[in-house]
Amino acid sequence: MTVVTQPAIRRVLERCGVPCVEAVTAEALHRDCFCVAVDPDAVRAQLNAQLSAKNAPALADAHAHLFATLPIFVPERTIERMTAAVQALTLAAATPAYVAAVMAWAPSIAAHDPGSPGGLLGFDFHLGPDGPRLIEMNTNPGGLLLNAALAKAQRLCLPALSVPSIAIGAEASAITALLDEWRAQAAGAVDGWVAIVDEAPEQQYLYPEFVLFQQALEVAGYRTVICGPDELRYVDGVLRWGEERVGFVYNRLTDFALATDPVKALREAYLDGAVALSPHPRAHALWADKRNLSLLCNRSFLAGTGLPEEAQELLADMVPQTVQMTPDNREQLWATRRQWFFKPAAGFGSRASYRGDKLTHKTWEQMRTQAYVAQAIVPPSERHTGTDEPPLKVDLRCYAYRGQALFFAARLYRGQTTNFRTPGGGFAPVLTLARM
Repeated sequence: MTVVTQPAIRRVLERCGVPCVEAVTAEALHRDCFCVAVDPDAVRAQLNAQLSAKNAPALADAHAHLFATLPIFVPERTIERMTAAVQALTLAAATPAYVAAVMAWAPSIAAHDPGSPGGLLGFDFHLGPDGPRLIEMNTNPGGLLLNAALAKAQRLCLPALSVPSIAIGAEASAITALLDEWRAQAAGAVDGWVAIVDEAPEQQYLYPEFVLFQQALEVAGYRTVICGPDELRYVDGVLRWGEERVGFVYNRLTDFALATDPVKALREAYLDGAVALSPHPRAHALWADKRNLSLLCNRSFLAGTGLPEEAQELLADMVPQTVQMTPDNREQLWATRRQWFFKPAAGFGSRASYRGDKLTHKTWEQMRTQAYVAQAIVPPSERHTGTDEPPLKVDLRCYAYRGQALFFAARLYRGQTTNFRTPGGGFAPVLTLARM
């Protein structure tokens, strides 16, 4: 994608030969460097052109803060450590001890193994003073193709900077992962349409990304439709959209167990092996249930998995203390709530998640009827914007498949959890600081 910067931004870039900081460190650059690395308006214009080509709505006012202007600087050794964590997590998730433990609290549909890993994963990190800490894992992580578009618009201003090498070809890697899922579940017999499925897809905030996936799949030669689950029919052993046979469903639903009426046809076709589905309920159970983190931070549990000691130590160090909330520990967790972040076990998008110091008695009582975990708070790092406003908070996300990191991106925000409502915030490019 070719992006031409606006004249005002080009002038900033042209005079960016004077160092912003004396020492080129991530902390110093986040505090004092305000060079424009990306022109969000140009990226939006490019995306709107792609949306228009598919007769899709242009980015709305609600997407005003989809992309941040400023980059996030990450030391190369931090990238390497997060990459190693993803590999160690993948090894852990394959151990019999881990599988047995997580299946004990998973929905029954997770027992069905369709034969594939389960698709793209998102590993979210906070960068603390002692290095990266894993705060969450997701099976349908949004933003990969949007961030890939953003990465193509980089304007680097320091010789010590680079775009992580895995960012090159991220879109192709994402499509390859989806097709690998299809082949694994269909024993290589890839046939039929691809359906990108979500509830009321055109109303979803990341609908523009659905269109990007549709275009990329079509370029690869696969007929693709974006639709709701209620548009699918399962008749005579075939899942259909209209009269067309659907062979693969790229699942963006948040009904992770396929438990509601609108997904009945998809559920039946999936369990009958009539359609390939990714991500699937088993993958969600293995990765995204927040209770799983209580195992991955537990040194005693990890010692019984058979993992190499190096992987055990890495996970115990990088996964913050996480405990399941039970009737027996509720009183203690309330008394120490300021040190915890509370998350629903099957939550997504930070919904119904609370910092302990923000909790009210009313909310605490409402949480009693749901499965929650308490995770030790790891404050996010910060990115100054050069204004009088408080600095923005930073989350880092690693997109991965089969234990291999595919792409790194950041989200800048203000408030309790990540959002796309903060001026100057949104998805931000990650730039690697080479070893000095």
